[in-house]
Amino acid sequence: MPHPDLPPADSPTADSPAAAALSAESPSADPTAADPTAAELTLAEKASLTSGLGQMTTKAIAHAGIPSVTMSDGPHGLRLQGDDPENGQLALRAVAPATCFPPAVALGSSWDVGLAHRVAGAIAAEAAAHGIGVVLGPGVNLKRSPLCGRNFEYFSEDPVVSAELGGAMVRGLQDAGVGATLKHYAANNQETDRMRVSADIDERPLREIYLRAFERIVRRDRPWAVMCAYNGVNGVPLSENTRLLTDVLRGEWGFDGLVMSDWGAVRNRVAALRAGLDLEMPPTAGRTDREVEAAVDGGELDAEVLNRSVARLIAFARRSARPASGDADALHARHHRLAGEAADNCVVLLKNDGALLPLDPAAGTVAVIGELARTPRYQGGGSSQVNATRVDVPLDCLRGLADGAVVEFAPGYALPDGPDPEADPAALAEDAVRLAAGSDTVVLFLGLPRQDESEGYDRDHIDLPEAQVALLRRVVAANPRVAVVLSNGGVVRTAPWDHDVPALVEGWLLGQAGGGALARVLFGAVNPSGKLAETVPVRLEDGPSFLSFPGAKGHVRYGEGVFVGYRGYDAARRDVGYPFGHGLSYTTFAYRDLVVDTTPEGFAVHVTVANTGGRAGREVVQIYTAPPAASRVERAVRELRGFASVTLGAGESRTVTVEFARADLAYHSVRDDGWRVEGGTYRFEAAASSRDVRVAVDVEVAGDAPRARLTARHTLGEWLDHPVGGPLLMARLAALSGDRPSPLADNPMLLRAAVGVPVEVIADFAQGLISQEALRELEAEVAAGVEPGAGAAGNAASGNVGGA
Repeated sequence: MPHPDLPPADSPTADSPAAAALSAESPSADPTAADPTAAELTLAEKASLTSGLGQMTTKAIAHAGIPSVTMSDGPHGLRLQGDDPENGQLALRAVAPATCFPPAVALGSSWDVGLAHRVAGAIAAEAAAHGIGVVLGPGVNLKRSPLCGRNFEYFSEDPVVSAELGGAMVRGLQDAGVGATLKHYAANNQETDRMRVSADIDERPLREIYLRAFERIVRRDRPWAVMCAYNGVNGVPLSENTRLLTDVLRGEWGFDGLVMSDWGAVRNRVAALRAGLDLEMPPTAGRTDREVEAAVDGGELDAEVLNRSVARLIAFARRSARPASGDADALHARHHRLAGEAADNCVVLLKNDGALLPLDPAAGTVAVIGELARTPRYQGGGSSQVNATRVDVPLDCLRGLADGAVVEFAPGYALPDGPDPEADPAALAEDAVRLAAGSDTVVLFLGLPRQDESEGYDRDHIDLPEAQVALLRRVVAANPRVAVVLSNGGVVRTAPWDHDVPALVEGWLLGQAGGGALARVLFGAVNPSGKLAETVPVRLEDGPSFLSFPGAKGHVRYGEGVFVGYRGYDAARRDVGYPFGHGLSYTTFAYRDLVVDTTPEGFAVHVTVANTGGRAGREVVQIYTAPPAASRVERAVRELRGFASVTLGAGESRTVTVEFARADLAYHSVRDDGWRVEGGTYRFEAAASSRDVRVAVDVEVAGDAPRARLTARHTLGEWLDHPVGGPLLMARLAALSGDRPSPLADNPMLLRAAVGVPVEVIADFAQGLISQEALRELEAEVAAGVEPGAGAAGNAASGNVGGA
């Protein structure tokens, strides 16, 4: 859309993505299958229920006992919006204060499942106090390109991180009795032409990358609602996409909740209902209600289609409607502290040469330079904007933590929304350089102005403003002891200027308490533990999607396939500024003793982590797998399978366990029209980032039997790869050749050329080698030797493989 206290973070289930192992349970029975209330309604009343009452409310029908539901953005805090009769949704004004927690761009860098659950529970408590029954979030779309203007609302470039953090937020909201709305389904990866563009994606990347987080959360966490995106997929608008809304979402994944539109995403209400969309938002003053009535009366829309949506809408309303309960103001102080704790875990220390950080709060002069230290950015623009209850200013927080150190300030540059936007740039820079030269250490706040990134439009570059980079160079020349702190909702390029600074902190957008978190990290009251959930490229042009983003003439081709984010950088062997999963600490960690146990569900990976430094710290252990060397499909160099965090005192060590399902190793096979685990030797890696593998072991994994029928039209290579068809074909060729040498076996060059040729063509070219009749007999033998559905049990075990 333009859009009570919970378990602590160190609870047994909080940090572990055994959290990640997907439920093997069958989808729950559809609670909306029959509702006698629907029979009491007139056609006009039924049609009216399928669109909203106001910008954030659904319709009530009092005589039938159907209540109205109040909804609210957003993913990182409530945008408590009143209806604006003049501007409607375009106003995007929050009319009441709420806690602004770290947006997903920051929370994703925490890699902290338990923390995300607690944040969502706090949002739910505030929602309940205002009578809000459903929150429009979380958003789990992937960061396909660093240019997407809405990347600050999304967690990661990797579906596992997105699924774990997003799923935790769904559970946190719903455990507290407030519905979650999983969005934006699906492939909503840009703002350019977002209302119309078709994301043209091959089936394999669609399944493996862009649907995977949605699938895992739907199957495991059962969100009450799913919001369909504006865009289309492969030429069909999501609001009218029967395959994705009904066949996949409901049929394969067992979703039994409500499908609502993004605000303004419906162009044909009748077609949308037929495709599986239940609720159009916002309302259209009755126009489309009347279209639905006319379609049913005229036989264009089956009345049962409408009845099914009405039953779901009634169940949704009765589940979600709630009166205001509690005092939101009484929650704000406690939630501000939680927002600060969350921000502490989100800060990423990218670089710390010579241990410049942490600063000594008791000694020295610290020059704080940069208007962003005084006028902080803490959230993005658009529908997710929260009217924060209070805002911690980094400069004030640094001064508050200084216990003997002298903290002085110079703005250095102006911001359009700062206190003096018309100030002379040259004079500001001169004052900043003078302050830097006379100080012991410089903390330089740099970042993107508010207008550079927002919902509604994409960025056209990933660079810091030129004036800020020029200021940095002058400051470093005056005093090389510089720590740069970044404030940005989308990734920014740090090369080549980061080579000139010893310390670099990625502060993202940290929510209303982020200023205190930055001060605590800089002065060492908090040991940074955040890890990048997206790659920082050396150049925008290096990105896997660079040549096709954002498309043209209503289409964007996802030409990079499965090679999104770190998968693409690694496959192309491109240098990066900072890799996915990277993040330093004020202590150090060592990994040893990696052991992989095979379980009935999949794998349990155990690794011992030791804190080898002088202070306590938290480490995020990342488990990747590398595919078999002889893989016959394009695979990433390594892929994240799970993660867990562990907090260790100085000198302490502990064994960390990460579990994931065997089916997580599967790729989506176009030939088999489903998921398939390829057999072979996989490398299991415990790593501190995607490019910092600490220990690894090889594990033999049995493959799934193929389920697709081989035909003479398949290539020789496909026949040879088939565990049934390959041996049968080779045996038949040997029998037919008799004592004669086989031209394929004795000519490696010919064999290499032939593997891509259909066997029926080989039969025509090589008269006497094998006949077309013999090929038909082989087809029948292969079909008889392949058990229908072989391998499906392994795929179904994890629940993330609906296509099998």
